[in-house]
Amino acid sequence: MFRIGYRTVKTAVGAASAIFIAQLLHLQFYSSAGILVILCVQNTKRKSLQASIQRFFACILAMFFSFVIFDSIGYNALAIGILLLLYIPTAVMLRMPEAIVTSSVIVMHLYSLKSITWSIIGNEVAILTIGISIALLVNVYMPSVEKDLKAFQEQIESRFKTILTEMAVYLRNRESDWDGKELIETSEILKRAKELSFKKLENQFMREDDYYYRYFEMRIRQFEILERIMPIVASLSWAYEQAEMIACFIENVGNAIRPESTGLISLRQLHEMRKQFRDMPLPETREEFETRAMLLQLVNEMEQYLLIKSEFKGKYTDTDFA
Repeated sequence: MFRIGYRTVKTAVGAASAIFIAQLLHLQFYSSAGILVILCVQNTKRKSLQASIQRFFACILAMFFSFVIFDSIGYNALAIGILLLLYIPTAVMLRMPEAIVTSSVIVMHLYSLKSITWSIIGNEVAILTIGISIALLVNVYMPSVEKDLKAFQEQIESRFKTILTEMAVYLRNRESDWDGKELIETSEILKRAKELSFKKLENQFMREDDYYYRYFEMRIRQFEILERIMPIVASLSWAYEQAEMIACFIENVGNAIRPESTGLISLRQLHEMRKQFRDMPLPETREEFETRAMLLQLVNEMEQYLLIKSEFKGKYTDTDFA
């Protein structure tokens, strides 16, 4: 389906505006102002600013190289070759490789004019200023992704709850008809959510609000633990008193999932459950010993899961939720 994105619209409007202004000021090579807009409009404000700064200083550097080499060797093909041999490694060394194409356009302007004067330099600087300024101006507007991030958050928490609930079901019954599709879905959603939250972060020059980026990072770490827990739960082959206790605990953790939770109540419940385990009779058979060892490992993993959440500082007022 044919679709025009907002970045395309901004680029088109910005390029046309830059060319119009440059042409209105009777600048030579005024179309280059439009090219600069196309190159400088990026998908985030931070990237756009970085690209603009790089291209401006890279072009100033290219004009300096042009003055030195053209004045020494003349305006010929050999001079162009030597200039590029020296300028390109310098731009790469200064971490401005993406600005090489733009700088090369400026070099070709000077080469075609067969002269470098203050008025010509002023013309090129004016083109740079117009193109970069328009690019930054049109990139000020970025559509809000808050709604999408909130939707990702809800989807992830819903799937976390399902995964934990199904773990509890298996611990109780030693069987389940769950197909595990939430595991695959969660992995994909977390990937997309982190990318979008990073994009939101890149659109904030001061990075004053990194809540969603930190939130999805936290959920990724928790999901890694859930993936480690799954084989442990699946390997438990027979019912045991402790298994029912852990199943109830895991089910409660799943029911308590929400953005503002701290996990502190669940951590206290886990510590109380551990004390109860210590007061229970020691295992009498090898199979019972191995089962209890796996259950203990499961409890340890759940503790790490909850500690990750308890260390997370959300944008809400910290409250003692599970």
